[in-house]
Amino acid sequence: MSAAGVPGFFDAFPMRHVRSEGLDAVLAEGGAGLTILFLWGNDCPNCDVAKRQMLATPERFDWPCVRWLQANVYADPEIGTRFGLHGVPAFLVFNGPRRLGRISPWPGTEPFCAAIEQQLAAAAG
Repeated sequence: MSAAGVPGFFDAFPMRHVRSEGLDAVLAEGGAGLTILFLWGNDCPNCDVAKRQMLATPERFDWPCVRWLQANVYADPEIGTRFGLHGVPAFLVFNGPRRLGRISPWPGTEPFCAAIEQQLAAAAG
C-alpha cells in the first residue's frame, strides 16, 4: 500500500494538496464555483473505501465548476482541529472562503454526488 492507501488514487484524481496554514489563501483564490476539500488519513480503512469507490466511477466526480483539494489530517493535525473532525474521511464543501457543509462519513457514490449536485444547483441560482 502506498502512503495514500489506494495506489494511484491521487494520480487519477489530481487534487491540489493544501496545508492548514495556506488553506485560507487557496480558498480565496476563487475560480471554480465550488471547492471540495477531501480530508483523509494514512491507513484509514474508510478513506480507502471512499477512494476505491471514486476510482470505480471517476466520471461521477468530474464537475467542471468544482475544484478539489486534499489534506492528510494525520500529517497536518491542525487542519483536522480547525474543522472539529472526529474522524475521516471528511469532505468539506466551500463556495469561495465560505463553508457550505461537510459530508462525513463517506455515504457512498450516489448520495455524495447527489449532495454535491444539489450544492451546484443552489450556487447556480
